[in-house]
Amino acid sequence: MPSRPGMKPLIQVKNLRKEYPLEDETVVALKRINLNIYPGEICCIFGTSGSGKSTLLNQLAGMEKPTRGCVYIGGVPISRLKEEELATFRQKHTGFVFQAYNLLPNLTATENVALPLMFRGMDQEKREAIARKMLCRVGLSHRLDHFPSQMSGGQQQRTGIARAFVTRPQVVFADEPTGNLDSATTVEIMEMICGFSRKLNQTIILVTHDPEMASYADRVVKLIDGEIISDTVTPRGKQMFSERM
Repeated sequence: MPSRPGMKPLIQVKNLRKEYPLEDETVVALKRINLNIYPGEICCIFGTSGSGKSTLLNQLAGMEKPTRGCVYIGGVPISRLKEEELATFRQKHTGFVFQAYNLLPNLTATENVALPLMFRGMDQEKREAIARKMLCRVGLSHRLDHFPSQMSGGQQQRTGIARAFVTRPQVVFADEPTGNLDSATTVEIMEMICGFSRKLNQTIILVTHDPEMASYADRVVKLIDGEIISDTVTPRGKQMFSERM
């Protein structure tokens, strides 16, 4: 497991195991995963369908409880939090970018992006002003009042990125974020995500089966059958770390 001398991990996964009961047998989705992820790192969880990468993402984001072991974010054992505590923690510290965009169809781009700020108790005028500014940063100044059905896939994903980053979370989880996009738009989206990470020192957990997407990461953690078989720092990651020393 690569280390960053002088840096403390933001995310720690310790002896993580996840089992699912299936009729008269037990399916082991993750087998004793140990992993450290550092502040500002773009970490790719890479694997084919059935490798356990989506299960690991769910564990890292606190979407599911482990059978054994624990996930810590900023020293907080999120695997052991109650649901209400976990929801509050996610609102304060995490963001999500989804393959299917997951925008609310009856809300405009501005309203969709402003939603996480509403959960923080921010008044409407202020949160929508921040949301409009964020949408302008992702190149959607001409789509502020458009509904998802009035936008292309790339524009919807840009909106999703704006929503994920609008609260400046410590960690952004990106689950196959370009799976529904063409190659040119994929490049734009990935450069946008990486740009925000670099500028704001945010940690990105990127889950994919696509080697092209993995090439944007600082580090690639490869899973097969619920086990980490390799954990490699990329040239991009070595450069990132050297710049921070």
